[in-house]
Amino acid sequence: MAHTPIRTESCPVPPPGSRGIDEILAAARSRLRRLDPEQAHLAYRAGALLVDIRPTGQRAAHGTVPGALAVERNVLEWRFDPRCAARLPEAVGYDVPVVVLCQEGYTSSLAAASLQEIGLRHATDVVGGFAAWRIAGLPTLGPTPPPRPSSTAPPVTAGRALR
Repeated sequence: MAHTPIRTESCPVPPPGSRGIDEILAAARSRLRRLDPEQAHLAYRAGALLVDIRPTGQRAAHGTVPGALAVERNVLEWRFDPRCAARLPEAVGYDVPVVVLCQEGYTSSLAAASLQEIGLRHATDVVGGFAAWRIAGLPTLGPTPPPRPSSTAPPVTAGRALR
């Protein structure tokens, strides 16, 4: 007998024609030639723009890739659309290779597909995101870990008289 999971939460009936996020992500990824971290690093070294779309707080907490452009997700399309007055100087045309990096490789897939929709046909992303980049041992900066207390250092209260 097949086991069917029992749902404890109710899910509203989706409107006709809507798609779930898993479907949207799969459709986005079907258009990309995603790169593993090593391939992304090679593409960057060969001249591709590596674009980190993580929020400032996430970059501070986890670290960054030296030389990557930090362009938060909420302004990405405006910064890379060659038709837009708010574009970056690097957005010189539609053949610019852009490799998008997020923390784990989900948001970057949606972002890269969005860049393809505005005409940047060489936009793609990094499988596994920054986390996979770091695990692969590729260049990163920060974060600076808090200092560890030395096991030989006296306690902070040493030498103080208790009152």
